[in-house]
Amino acid sequence: MGDWVLSPDVLAGGRFRVSAMAETVATLLSLAGNGEQPGWAHGLAGHRAAFRARLAADPVATRFLATAMGRDWLPDFLVAPPHPEDRDFEDEWRRLRATPPAVAAADTAYTGPLPALLRGPELPERVAELVRWVWTETVRADWPRRSRIFEADIVSRTQALASGGWVAALATLRPGLRWLGDGRLRINAHPNPPRALADAELLFIPTTTSRGWVGWSQPHRYAVVYPCSGLLAEPAAARDGTALGRLLGANRAAVLRRLATPRSPSQLVALTGQPLGSVGGHLRVLREAGLVRRRRAGRSVLYYRTELGDRLLAGPDEPPAEPLTST
Repeated sequence: MGDWVLSPDVLAGGRFRVSAMAETVATLLSLAGNGEQPGWAHGLAGHRAAFRARLAADPVATRFLATAMGRDWLPDFLVAPPHPEDRDFEDEWRRLRATPPAVAAADTAYTGPLPALLRGPELPERVAELVRWVWTETVRADWPRRSRIFEADIVSRTQALASGGWVAALATLRPGLRWLGDGRLRINAHPNPPRALADAELLFIPTTTSRGWVGWSQPHRYAVVYPCSGLLAEPAAARDGTALGRLLGANRAAVLRRLATPRSPSQLVALTGQPLGSVGGHLRVLREAGLVRRRRAGRSVLYYRTELGDRLLAGPDEPPAEPLTST
């Protein structure tokens, strides 16, 4: 599928959304060695032995991964977009588990004959249980932090959308994705006929995937899953210097750490989990101390670290951190 042709109503209704199921599938891909985001390697390393043991005890899941997890294609039933009424992982997971066996088999056999091991009626159940294991063992405990970071990424994307339209919002979303104008969205370079999306819901979902994917439940729901910005490459605790926390206070230091690129107060709320009033107070103190500056971008006010702030964050024995590319 090369291009999606979007009607004006579909485009106007397109929105960004967080999905626990999409993030769990992204983590499954990483554990399976397909699509890992390098910055998360340390976070998954402790789970790989358990994941291998889980697969060794489940030949159906092992064969499913070998058959279905290609670099250019994923089974539709595994990556179907969330419904509007879905609120958490359980809602999306129940839909996955309820997939009719014939549908799961047809989706899995897209690239060739279905292996005999995957032809039984238990295929959706076994796949759903594997996905639940990944959620329970590797994602659930960290989900509050990840979801806050995804929400911050969405704030950044929607700001770009407001100031520059879909061209700006989609420019760096995922490799191969490009807004062509006249309602055409380039999904990939495959020479497939354009697909017209009419009377459909279009979602954009950030995850820790390195490449992303597209998913659909035809004819009314489509999703583009894309790599979240570089903020996810390093969990907050990885650079939580205790000396800096003692000097500034843990919450104020957490705000300063997240200002290597310009961020709005609402983005900082999503990233740190602190209330808006507290974030505003920390920004005021940091600005008065010369550690951050601010500038206006459209309707938003963005804060960013000064050179002094970079030096303070780096510590006495390290050079200032290179700023990340702004989204």
